[in-house]
Amino acid sequence: MKTSPGRYFEDFRIGETIRHATPRTVTVGDAALYTALYGSRFAPQSADSFAAAIGYPRAPLDDLLVFHTVFGKSVPDISLNAVANLGYAGGRFLAPVYPGDTLTAVSEVIGLKENSNRQTGVVYVRTRGFNGQGTAVLEYCRWVMVRKLSEAARPHREEVPQLPDAVAPAWLGLACPPIDRNAWDVALSGSPHRFGDYSAGERIDHVDGMTVEEAEHQLATRLYQNTAKVHFDQHAAAGTRFGRRLIYGGHVISLARALSFNGLANAFHVAAINGGRHVAPLFAGDTVYAWSEILETSELPGRSDVGALRIRTLATKNQPCAEFPGRVEGGYHPAVILDFDYWALIPR
Repeated sequence: MKTSPGRYFEDFRIGETIRHATPRTVTVGDAALYTALYGSRFAPQSADSFAAAIGYPRAPLDDLLVFHTVFGKSVPDISLNAVANLGYAGGRFLAPVYPGDTLTAVSEVIGLKENSNRQTGVVYVRTRGFNGQGTAVLEYCRWVMVRKLSEAARPHREEVPQLPDAVAPAWLGLACPPIDRNAWDVALSGSPHRFGDYSAGERIDHVDGMTVEEAEHQLATRLYQNTAKVHFDQHAAAGTRFGRRLIYGGHVISLARALSFNGLANAFHVAAINGGRHVAPLFAGDTVYAWSEILETSELPGRSDVGALRIRTLATKNQPCAEFPGRVEGGYHPAVILDFDYWALIPR
C-alpha cells in the first residue's frame, strides 16, 4: 500500500519521535500572501526599513505564519484523522525567522488518553520547528482528539502530561533581538501606546470585524500545507454532524491577532503561547470579531527595551464585542469561538 490513511489513536506510542515531511522554504511571497489573507499591520513584520531602524537585520516573518507552517508539517502524522484540535500550551518562539529560511518539524508523543466512548482518544504532542541551520525556532504542545480505527484497540500506555499554565517571563524574548526603543516611530507603528500604558484587567474591544470566505480559508490552510480532511473535503464533510467544511482553527487565531492591531498596534511580537482553546466551529460566511484582556504585565530580566503583556484574546462569530462576551455559567457565551492566551512584547 503506497498511500497513507493517516494515524489513528492506537497507532501512537508515548515517547516516540516523529520527523515530519516536507521542508518548507518560506519566502517574501508567503509573507505577502499571509498579509493578503489577514491584513496584519504590525510594523516590524511589514517593513524592512522599520525593522532595520529598531535593530533587526530585516523584517522578520510574522510569528503566526511560522507557527502555522510548523503546525502544518505535523498534520499528516498527528491529526489527519482528528475529530478536533483541542488546545495548546507551553508555546515558545525561540529564534527569529526571516524570508528564505527553511522550516522543518519534529514531534514527540508526550501523552495518550482513551475517551470513554472507545471510539476516540486524545493524543498529546510536543512539536518543535527548526530552521535550515538546525536551530530551534519554535516549540509548543498541543492535544488533539483522534479517531480509533478499531473500537477494541487499547493504547499501550495512558498518561496525561502536566503542562504549564503559562510560560514564565524569564523564557520570553528569545526570538526578539535587542531593539532601539528610541527609534520606535509611533506615527509609523500606528499607536502611541507603549508598555507603561497598559495595566492588568484592562479590556480592549478591537472594534473591526472580518467575514470569512470559503476560498480564502482553504487557500490559507494550503499555504501551511495542512492536509486535514475536515477543511477541504465537502463530500466527506456532508456526512458529519456539521454537514460542511470546518475552518482551520489557526485561521481564526490569525484573524483575531490581525484584528487586535486596533488597540495593540505596538504589541509587535508574539513571544509565547500560554494556552488556547477552539471553543466552537467557524464556517465560511461567518464574521469574526475580537476583544482582549490584559491579564498581566511583566518586565523581562535583563531587558530595558521591551516589556511583556500577557493577553487573553477572545474571538467571536457574528457578535461584535462591545459587551465583551466570554465565559458564562456553564461554559462560554454562544458567540465565542476562540479563547487564546499569549505573551506579546511591546516597546517600553
